[in-house]
Amino acid sequence: MDKEQIYQFISEQKTAFIASVDEQGFPVIRAMLAPRKIDGNEIYFSTNTSSNKIKQYAANNKACVYFYQRGRFRYRGVSIIGEMEICTDQPTKDMIWRPGDEMFYRQGVTDPDYCVLKFKGCVAECYSDLKTERVEL
Repeated sequence: MDKEQIYQFISEQKTAFIASVDEQGFPVIRAMLAPRKIDGNEIYFSTNTSSNKIKQYAANNKACVYFYQRGRFRYRGVSIIGEMEICTDQPTKDMIWRPGDEMFYRQGVTDPDYCVLKFKGCVAECYSDLKTERVEL
């Protein structure tokens, strides 16, 4: 896969898995809804400011994001390593906000418990057809 194919692939997935590092140095993986925005090697997610992952990324911004597609006869996956930034600025929150988010953030787009995770990938590892390839982003 080249860069364009990677970003096309991840834009089609409904679930993402993100990894952070906890206080003891262990990896922690969580399922997330699909990214809200993909802009080159920057991938944006919405989340709660009060979540444990925010504390973990504040202490160590190293991160990994994983996407996969499982078919009847074919499995494809993309793992991207990089750094996660916690965005609490209003312009970024406004950019990612969607109608219906009030269900999770009762105070709306200005809710202090609403923030954006901005992942900046640097290297992808792609798996498809029993082959693995590394792609610099």
